[in-house]
Amino acid sequence: MENSHKIAMIGGGSWATALVKILCENNDKVGWWMRNEEAIQHIRLYGNNPNYLSSVDFDPDQLTLSSDINAIVREHDVLVFAVPSAFLKKALETLSEPLNDKIIVSAIKGIVPGENQIVGEYLHERFDLTYDNIAVVTGPCHAEEVALERLSYLTAASENKSVAKMLKNQLSCKYIKVTTSDDIIGSEYAAVMKNIIAIAAGICHALGYGDNFQAVLVVNAIKEMKRFIKNVYPNKRDITDSAYLGDLLVTAYSQFSRNRTFGNMVGKGYSVRSAMLEMNMVAEGYYAVDCIKKMGKLHDVSMPICNMVYKVVYEGKSPRKQVAKLADKLK
Repeated sequence: MENSHKIAMIGGGSWATALVKILCENNDKVGWWMRNEEAIQHIRLYGNNPNYLSSVDFDPDQLTLSSDINAIVREHDVLVFAVPSAFLKKALETLSEPLNDKIIVSAIKGIVPGENQIVGEYLHERFDLTYDNIAVVTGPCHAEEVALERLSYLTAASENKSVAKMLKNQLSCKYIKVTTSDDIIGSEYAAVMKNIIAIAAGICHALGYGDNFQAVLVVNAIKEMKRFIKNVYPNKRDITDSAYLGDLLVTAYSQFSRNRTFGNMVGKGYSVRSAMLEMNMVAEGYYAVDCIKKMGKLHDVSMPICNMVYKVVYEGKSPRKQVAKLADKLK
């Protein structure tokens, strides 16, 4: 498993754990930063993450584990970020090592709170990175199915073809197939928007809307996604590709979708806070919808589904009344 790059994961959640599993297929050593020192010690002793995807077994000798982000950054030239966007700035607050000589890969599907930026844009501006050294990993792919080694597909997007190809080689294995793309901004916005749509799907499911309605919801959602991305970042793309439509479908329908689960709980009457606490996981779509709604208004894009989610989760409006209003707008 020889590889010319030294690669490391930044993050300790389920998606980070799944990606480390994939990276271990292609590398003799994989760096892994996580904040939780107890989890690190557990992995060293028992070979599994006690908090996420605990069924995945690792060879501890294959991992360079540390809670010191500077030590991990210093020793690796490719860094994959899989920290929830809500916690990205906190994760990086002690970072003193430069990033502008690294290849940075975002596997984060959200908006950086307070910045109203997708992760690639935030890292580009905050750490003076060129887009040639930034890549994005998108689905459709759930961490739980990676743990089960069910055949899954990823898209490696970068404006730099050699970086996209490198990432494809790093992630391809017997249960992962990877395609490449140069649509780094569009791919990342699609990954953000599909989480918002999944919340809408969960709300509708909780209210008793069936498969027929969900199909119409998703058809309208992909049109909404296309309108938004086209206005925000015009580029040649096929919105029916897996990185866009495929990722939307799996997040809107899957039992593993945390955003759909969050929407389902809100639709049943949970408050946003209580739903978050009971899930013990971050629903990225909650943080994203505030920014996406504002951007949609700025670019004069019709976004009835995103606006419905915003009114329910931020303004506390009745899910039943808001979905009924939305239903009249769908075609």
